[in-house]
Amino acid sequence: MKITQLEAVAPPSDIQILQPAGWAAPRGYSNGIAARGRTVVIGGQIGWDGQCRFHTSDFAEQARQALQNIVAVLAEAGGKPEHIIRMTWYVIDKREYLAAYPQLGRAYREVIGRTFPAMTAVQVAGLMEDAARVEIEATAVIPD
Repeated sequence: MKITQLEAVAPPSDIQILQPAGWAAPRGYSNGIAARGRTVVIGGQIGWDGQCRFHTSDFAEQARQALQNIVAVLAEAGGKPEHIIRMTWYVIDKREYLAAYPQLGRAYREVIGRTFPAMTAVQVAGLMEDAARVEIEATAVIPD
């Protein structure tokens, strides 16, 4: 089942999805977001646990752990996944990312829900941790 922006959960009242008239609805992300409140910037999270241990080399499972790490850091500021307004995904291999898309979608919905921030995904030559397959950074705005 493909999710469109129309099926997304309504954002908090201080967060506005920016969707130009006549543009096709993006799938799994937003083109832009305007928000008001306390900004929380979350550095790149990779697929290891809080003790810096990897439990898998599977791309989708590393992404799940990175998303869980983002949610944990955000919770320290009193935020929730629906407050995330931007994510940047750095992947080692775009083919691996695309092949894992169904599993990524499932992991994303289970950890983040049906909130679709503005997103960018880029393929990079490498990450600082050799075992990491993906790194995700996020920005959130917690309404006042």
